[in-house]
Amino acid sequence: MATKRVDVKNFKPALLWRLGVLAVVAVTLICLDQIAKAVARVTLAPAGTVGVQVIPNILNFELVFNNGAAFGLGEGYSVVFVALAVIMVAATLIYVLRAPLVSRCEVVGLAMVCGGAVGNAIDRVLHGVVTDFIATAFIDFPVFNIADVGITVGVVVALIGFMFLSPANQAAKERAVADRERRMGGSKKGGRS
Repeated sequence: MATKRVDVKNFKPALLWRLGVLAVVAVTLICLDQIAKAVARVTLAPAGTVGVQVIPNILNFELVFNNGAAFGLGEGYSVVFVALAVIMVAATLIYVLRAPLVSRCEVVGLAMVCGGAVGNAIDRVLHGVVTDFIATAFIDFPVFNIADVGITVGVVVALIGFMFLSPANQAAKERAVADRERRMGGSKKGGRS
């Protein structure tokens, strides 16, 4: 019995699949983020003290409380960032429910962004600040957390999914090629008369 080959570019995930992946990825990221932050708050000393070397000269754990957005930007706007997290989740749900053609990568990426946004929003609501604890030793970079990683990686995955794998973009490209061929075919006929 021959196996039918699935064209990934034309894959249109079912609504149930979209919602399931969105929920599983987002909730998993939220849980991992909140558990890691709780462990960091209990086991790590506050900023300004020596952190824990995880990989010498590459990665450390240092406890930092951030009242801004990802990587310490936008300090003092906690309420705005909580509202933005709610808007992000609502916009993602609307997009996933209403978009006729989305790629798997788009759904996974958007789920990661939502999970990260909610993870940091939970910190803002419960603690008034976001707990950051992952520090790079090889480069001067702000201390961050798992939610920040989820947001950053999620944006990249969603953009790749939208730009290169989206069935909607494939359909638009195919329409553009067909229109171009139709116009060129019409201009060739017109030129021969």
